[in-house]
Amino acid sequence: MSRLILHEDRFFDPDPSRRIMAREIFEFVENLPIVAPHGHVDPKMIAENTPFPNPTELLIIPDHYIFRMLYSQGYSMESLGVPTVDGSKVETDPRKIWNIFASNYYLFDGTPSGVWMNYELAKVFEIQEKPNSENADLIYDQISEKIKDPGFLPQNLFEKFNIELLTTTDAATDDLKYHKSLKDSKWEGRMIPCFRPDAVTDLSVSGWKNNLKLLEERVGFEIGDYKTFIAALENRREFFINMGATATDHGVFSPYTHELTEAEADAIFQRALNGKTTAEDASLFTANILMEMARMSTEDGLVMQIHAGSFRNHNQKVFEKFGLDKGCDIPYQVDFTFNLRELLNKYGNNNDLTIILFTLDETTYSRELAPLVGHYPALKVGPAWWFHDSIQGMTRYREMITETAGFYNTVGFNDDTRAFLSIPARHDLARRIDSNFLAGLVASHIISLEEAKKIAFNLAYGLVIKNYKL
Repeated sequence: MSRLILHEDRFFDPDPSRRIMAREIFEFVENLPIVAPHGHVDPKMIAENTPFPNPTELLIIPDHYIFRMLYSQGYSMESLGVPTVDGSKVETDPRKIWNIFASNYYLFDGTPSGVWMNYELAKVFEIQEKPNSENADLIYDQISEKIKDPGFLPQNLFEKFNIELLTTTDAATDDLKYHKSLKDSKWEGRMIPCFRPDAVTDLSVSGWKNNLKLLEERVGFEIGDYKTFIAALENRREFFINMGATATDHGVFSPYTHELTEAEADAIFQRALNGKTTAEDASLFTANILMEMARMSTEDGLVMQIHAGSFRNHNQKVFEKFGLDKGCDIPYQVDFTFNLRELLNKYGNNNDLTIILFTLDETTYSRELAPLVGHYPALKVGPAWWFHDSIQGMTRYREMITETAGFYNTVGFNDDTRAFLSIPARHDLARRIDSNFLAGLVASHIISLEEAKKIAFNLAYGLVIKNYKL
């Protein structure tokens, strides 16, 4: 049996002098409210506030980090209960799926998934040993019993986790009915949407024309040309703002930006309506849309997030059978300096605009992103994202960003998760890593302990509130 113990000094430097300072800095921010400005938790879960069905659907099915690792070791998606696009048969026995996970729990040793899951099991469910093949059923039963308690209803956990705000990510065509039901209810928590138009702005998306039809239904007018398309997007942004949104999000293959004339953009749009667009058309249209979105943000105040550097759905077989977000997205090399130059020359000097850049290409941190955000008033750099949302990833991020951009051209932390119960675990890890990094600066007499505490507060709370206009 392997005991599940969360050491109070976990993730801190083994050197005693630095560890003591890291602990003191962390204690200063440990209990600050959680502000989650970018994530993918399903708002339906919070709005309906019904008991979680079972441990598997709670902890495994929504977490692509989990089944990504298991898939890499030869377990089929079907055996893990991952739903298929066509509804074909997959494993439906949650206990069988849990047993696969528990028997292979050791695979997550040393990974951020293992760190988060250890926290969830120990802190949220008070499990005292790591899962394995022998105790799998016992732990499954313990969690099953816990989630029957009213204290484990989503809205009660929201309060228990000390979440001040949770942001979802929503398609431009979403009716936001769950957000509306929460606004109309007596619930005191705060959850807001984020405007993500990719499904209608990326002409290469499968089902683009169907998405466009839905956009027409939402805005109540026909979209037959580029001009009305832009009007529809502006209409939906206004709707999202009225529902509490403060930001947009753009998941792009490349951060390439280029402004087209209205005639050029409409020509591409007409080809899209007729199903005749090329890959070059799609790339140019997205580049132009980023320019349009920056323009709109200068007018309506929405913060603009750009996520680049991910080759999505790399495994074509998995994508065709199981769809999006199944753990087969891979980082790739991108350029920000040249690709963003046109946008930044037009909008980057605007003090009232905030554009937050995210990348999976770590090589750009010190070479491109830190110098860019260290100069342009409109730019900020988002936290270490996705594969780099980890002990070493966050440490490398601070090491490569800080000396050129400083701390105050970053935006704090966001968890970017679909797995609701992992939110406190992720914020705990981020606060500990930042505390440890700051302790190193104190130990080297670069900053004082009091300065470190002030920075830690801003990294955990202040910068998120400020930069996301919360």
